[in-house]
Amino acid sequence: MKKIFVAFVALFSALTLFAKGDLHIFDIANKDGKVTPQTIEKAFAANGFTISVNSEMNYPYKKQFNHTNFKTFNLLTVYHTKLAHQLVQKHAVVGVLTPMGVGIFQGLNDDTLHVSILTAEAMGKILGIKEPMLEELEKEVLKAMKAAAPSAKHRLSEDSLGSAHNLVTKYEFALDGAEWEGAKEELEMRLENGFEPYGFVMPNYLDYQAEMSKTSDESAYDFFSTYSICKLKVIYTVSKSRPEAAAFAPCSFMVYKKKDEDKIVLGFPGVYNWLSSARVEDKEAHDVLMQAQKDFESILKEVTE
Repeated sequence: MKKIFVAFVALFSALTLFAKGDLHIFDIANKDGKVTPQTIEKAFAANGFTISVNSEMNYPYKKQFNHTNFKTFNLLTVYHTKLAHQLVQKHAVVGVLTPMGVGIFQGLNDDTLHVSILTAEAMGKILGIKEPMLEELEKEVLKAMKAAAPSAKHRLSEDSLGSAHNLVTKYEFALDGAEWEGAKEELEMRLENGFEPYGFVMPNYLDYQAEMSKTSDESAYDFFSTYSICKLKVIYTVSKSRPEAAAFAPCSFMVYKKKDEDKIVLGFPGVYNWLSSARVEDKEAHDVLMQAQKDFESILKEVTE
């Protein structure tokens, strides 16, 4: 196969004016522990969202690092059953946020549970699109959180840091007329074998094409899949200084082929989103994120050669 590399989307200047926080933060008085990741999950499910995975992180933190700073630390991923379909059909790049992350955390000595979720404006910036449906999606997210915690205090995160890097990394390789079914099978096998040596785990796999076919017979794609990918050391290290970055974990890694194209596209949101949107300035956290970006790119280069 002939490989083509493309890394692009949403390059924005470090001199961005009128910067805004990229994350919705919900602060929930929770001394009694009544609001939990499970009650939040149920609220999303009852308000039009499909749940992908709800990963409890304290157990693996304690097992691998013998320590946690949190009573609660969960990575919940969801997608809006109706709007996500429409968005992906219109903009393939939305796959890197399908499912989207909901970070849920409460410190050991904190009586407040916190939830972090990307704003519509931040999603548009990352994806490099202007799309009114992102604002509709945001309204549905806010509705679900209102149901989960009616008394929560809602604020935006601190202003994002500027970045001169691409926010979505994409790889493409040409099929050159070869059958896509065989190429897809080989590619997915090589991907799954490639993650483990670099320390990445895959808590969830979503055949999104199959999900879309449940509500519509029409699709722009021959296939569209997303993997939820995470690296425990990255999440643990970043959480010590910027737990709100949990909104980016696990990463949604997309693989798709459009019906009218002779190529397969792979893409993921770069770690520059964590650094910028969550204002990750701690050196240890910065370094572990940059290594993860390098490792992930190495995997994609290996599987597409």
